[in-house]
Amino acid sequence: MSRDLLLLLEPGFTDSAHPGERFVCPHSVAIEGLLASDPVRIARLDVKHIPFLRPRRDVIAALDDEHQGLPVLVLGSEHPVPEDAQTLGDKRFVTDTKRILALLAERHGFPKIH
Repeated sequence: MSRDLLLLLEPGFTDSAHPGERFVCPHSVAIEGLLASDPVRIARLDVKHIPFLRPRRDVIAALDDEHQGLPVLVLGSEHPVPEDAQTLGDKRFVTDTKRILALLAERHGFPKIH
């Protein structure tokens, strides 16, 4: 995979434990805000919004069934891989929201978090 892949929960998802209510992921919402601040830069990476319910097929395809938590930035080969990235086979990824925000700035030119 040459491009970074950002996987986020789809905004406004529903949860069967709370019928009639809609939610956003507290970890994804900051990333969504950063993406909205500079929509031109989104084209530099692949972004997928994933439904809340498991199994999350796109996450399983990108990583595996044991790593379905979101958000996650699966690192491509276009940029150097940071030392703090997690490893799964030949895949490297980051799950910490603050680190994802920093990597979006470093790797794709988004504004930095102050």
